[in-house]
Amino acid sequence: MTKAQDSAFEDAATWSSAAKANAPTKREEMRALQQGFVGQYQGGVYLLPATDETVQWGWFNNAEPPRARIQSGDTIILETMMAARNQVLPGVAMEAITQLRRDNPGGGFHSITGPVFVEGAEPGDVLKVKINRIVPRTYGCNWNLPGEMGTGQFPDHFPEPQVKHFYLDLARGVTEFLPGIELPVRPFPGVLAVARAESGPYSTVPPGPFGGNLDCREMVEGTTVYLPVFVEGALLWSGDSHAVQGNGEINLTAVESAFNELNLTVEVLKNKPLSWPRIESDTHWITVGYDEDMNTALRIMEEETLKFLAEWKELNSHDAHQYLITHGDIRVAEVVNRVKGVYCMLPKQAVPALEALPIADTRTDFVTHAVNADAMEAMNQSALALIDRIQEEKELSALDAYALASLALDARIGPREPGAYHIHCLMPKSTWVP
Repeated sequence: MTKAQDSAFEDAATWSSAAKANAPTKREEMRALQQGFVGQYQGGVYLLPATDETVQWGWFNNAEPPRARIQSGDTIILETMMAARNQVLPGVAMEAITQLRRDNPGGGFHSITGPVFVEGAEPGDVLKVKINRIVPRTYGCNWNLPGEMGTGQFPDHFPEPQVKHFYLDLARGVTEFLPGIELPVRPFPGVLAVARAESGPYSTVPPGPFGGNLDCREMVEGTTVYLPVFVEGALLWSGDSHAVQGNGEINLTAVESAFNELNLTVEVLKNKPLSWPRIESDTHWITVGYDEDMNTALRIMEEETLKFLAEWKELNSHDAHQYLITHGDIRVAEVVNRVKGVYCMLPKQAVPALEALPIADTRTDFVTHAVNADAMEAMNQSALALIDRIQEEKELSALDAYALASLALDARIGPREPGAYHIHCLMPKSTWVP
């Protein structure tokens, strides 16, 4: 190397080192990208308040401009609103809630915060969303709309509207349904969604492969949700914030609340194709299936479970199916959002095979059981039988029994027999306190 070449090399090296030293860091680049957004980005954490600017009511749209922009591995701390953009608040009358629904045909009641653009997320990737912390407001409400609106599982059986407002005792982790009846507060996001691939506005009511209104009550603090990505940046939303919900959400609503804090850590998993969301807790993997036909939803869930077992435990088709039968705890997520949802809980640790589901009362639960060639009809029969039981035996009004089932029902699905689905509805006896 000549002296001139050596000098030029040293000059280039010196310039390169100086340039690197003065180049903006990833964090600085991200802060620059935050200009014009609502909220605050600092040290890999983005605070996104719920405002009229950051919250949409009842519709998703993949053309919606992002309200925040984060990197893979960052934490987003969202606030959410009560239903109908904070219009369903303590003391609101049933007539006002009904009118809000009539004024927003087709869309959901859901107030959704977002969307959040995640750097590097592309179609074919997976968004890994860890739910670190949930802090709900101290109130919520549950309502049953008039029967002629055709909502809920049994609009013909319970045509009268009703709203019940709740104080959430967060210190004790309970809320009072009626004197002597308490429900555990177990908050989770009813809606956790990425943008769907199709352009245009879509109602937040029906869930799908993009997530959305999954209403799976296992998505509590500490769990991780895996969502397939369909558009650049993924576009993450959350809302429909629940404090209490039973399996099925059968009168249409849970204890609908809002979150002062929904703390999520978001990571992009590159080139990890996924057909449907998956959920992970400390103890279980959870696969899901959703469809307008509950029988089809169960078939989707079974296909997703067998596929997952082949990946996770490297089981062949026969062994995976047998594992599903012996260890898969299958439950109903929801049945009132145009589509029906089911999920299967698979234990991470080696455990004995599941015991047969009860067909009569146990020491801990009131139980009803129905068998039918159609899964939804079996669900209808079993759930209605349980509502009738607790109404009569616990001397509740028909609407209170319906609402209590929406908030406390544990609906499980037994192993399928040829031409027959078994639905077991359980109601914890601990719901009634001394």
